[in-house]
Amino acid sequence: MADRTPIETKNLDIYGNTLLPWSRPHDHFAALIFLGTTFLGTVRPDGRPHAAGIGAVWLDGDIYFTSGPGTRKSRNLAANPACTISTRLATIDIVLEGEAVRVTDGPTLERVAARCREDGWPVQVEGDAFTGPYNAPSAGPPPWHLYCFTFHTAIGNATAEPHGATLWRFEH
Repeated sequence: MADRTPIETKNLDIYGNTLLPWSRPHDHFAALIFLGTTFLGTVRPDGRPHAAGIGAVWLDGDIYFTSGPGTRKSRNLAANPACTISTRLATIDIVLEGEAVRVTDGPTLERVAARCREDGWPVQVEGDAFTGPYNAPSAGPPPWHLYCFTFHTAIGNATAEPHGATLWRFEH
């Protein structure tokens, strides 16, 4: 999905700060290949929450990440694609709510793999998954499935001036 514009913005700040523009987190995302410390929140089939650190790539307004098919996060997403991604950007902490679906089409796999290689992860596409000499231990052994996370809600809390907290909603 292409980068998008919020359809609703709500000021969550209780200290009198103004709305934060969506351009603030967006520009941080767009300047990165791999996001920094990032966590994926999913729900187990029995309703219990699960969180895991992930490596994530921002590309054209969506976030991509990998996970082995046998991991808890992959099994959770197969049962329920609703999830959250939380990350700390240079001047704003952000929580994104949306859905992650497995990517199996060759052109997208190749495009994301090329983006990963730009930042030094020598991943290759084999069939409908990624392989490579290494990945995060939490991803499990190769092959790794690629997921596209598309968000509908973002909540940002500024960690530097100008301060504030804002909720943005997007069409989905």
